[in-house]
Amino acid sequence: MERVTLRIPKQQIEEVERMVETGEYPNRSEAIRSAVRDMLADHDTEQRRPSEKRQGRESNQRRKDRSWARV
Repeated sequence: MERVTLRIPKQQIEEVERMVETGEYPNRSEAIRSAVRDMLADHDTEQRRPSEKRQGRESNQRRKDRSWARV
């Protein structure tokens, strides 16, 4: 796994810390990784061609392209 340093507004970090404190996530890193996975999944859904959206499935290639995101 790569290490990434980023700046996040204090209010957002406080919200993430509350999620950790309530047990929703084991730590801040996992909460942020989960948010990134969700963002990538949403992006993939938005990028599907209309025929794929109607059929409710994603191409095998697109799934393979994002396999690294499911850690």
